[in-house]
Amino acid sequence: MDFTPTEEQAAARDLAARIFGDLSTHERLTAAGTGSDAELWKALCEAGLPAAVEDIGLLGLVLLLEEQGRTTAQVPFAASCVYGLLAVSAHGSAEQRKRLLPAIGDGTVVVTGALPEAAVRVVGSGELSGVVPVVQWLRDATHVLVADEEHGLWLVRTVDARCEPVELTAPWSAGRLTLDGTPGEPLGERERAGERAGERLGGSDADVAGQGAYDDVLATARTAFAGLQAGVCAGSVARAVDYTNTREQFGRPLATKQGVQLRAADAYMDTEAIRVTAYEAAWRRDEGLDYATHALTAAWWASEAGSRVVHAGQHLHGGMGADLDHPVHRHFLWGRQLDAYLGCGSEVLQELGALIVHGEGDA
Repeated sequence: MDFTPTEEQAAARDLAARIFGDLSTHERLTAAGTGSDAELWKALCEAGLPAAVEDIGLLGLVLLLEEQGRTTAQVPFAASCVYGLLAVSAHGSAEQRKRLLPAIGDGTVVVTGALPEAAVRVVGSGELSGVVPVVQWLRDATHVLVADEEHGLWLVRTVDARCEPVELTAPWSAGRLTLDGTPGEPLGERERAGERAGERLGGSDADVAGQGAYDDVLATARTAFAGLQAGVCAGSVARAVDYTNTREQFGRPLATKQGVQLRAADAYMDTEAIRVTAYEAAWRRDEGLDYATHALTAAWWASEAGSRVVHAGQHLHGGMGADLDHPVHRHFLWGRQLDAYLGCGSEVLQELGALIVHGEGDA
């Protein structure tokens, strides 16, 4: 395996770092409240970063999401790329790819996902009913990717559904999605998408219409959001290092104390574990290799280690870490939200064990 970024991936990462660093400041984040930063989203789209993901792959997206996580930038970048661009690119029909990919790339279409929820029923001819209590970035989305009871994937326009604002721990512009005979568009040609995804995942569900596509999109999302968590944790550690090097106690920087050094070192190692497992899962998907267990491994590290890191980052700030207006608190909120998103550690570990025991993934 080789995680060395290509020239295109490195250029995209550096551009993303510059844009996020310039525009996702503490002052702008405070002004945005729990909503998204429309100006930042516009800048990212004008720079061609969402569109570039189709060329730089999932590993390239993970690199970009690390930069978003470092600054906790409030834009639906991860959601629209995973549930929109990558999902449509891999599983959409030729007509859907032609119609949707350019619009997702330029930001005029924003897609979010109601996965791993499968609380939606298909009624009538392509109509959907059901309630998803929380959908991240729903307030920004033009489309939602939902799963029915048989794990078939559907694209729903938010203008056709009822969307009500919901506040989360992290400011992710979330909402409650209610479908009541709402028209839905099936994603791609169900059986062909299932076969392609089943082959790539190394699973045994490729013969189930839509199941392979669902599994692939969920594994892709878990990998991408693990990359986002790596960035959130890296940002938390960086803030803790800066604070403990400048904050003095009894005439010496806090960073000179062994307990502080050990806590920071543990947080750094946990962050590296999240990063490398996300890189491996993303690289394997881009190479067309089995990656089902690797995606679950990355998700487990993002949940378990991610929670430890953001707690450590806040604790290393001492009393300042209790200040809700301090920048490090935002990393704490994001880290805890990502901890449970797409399955908490124990749930993911159970899935991973089932895959290994039943031989449905690569051990």
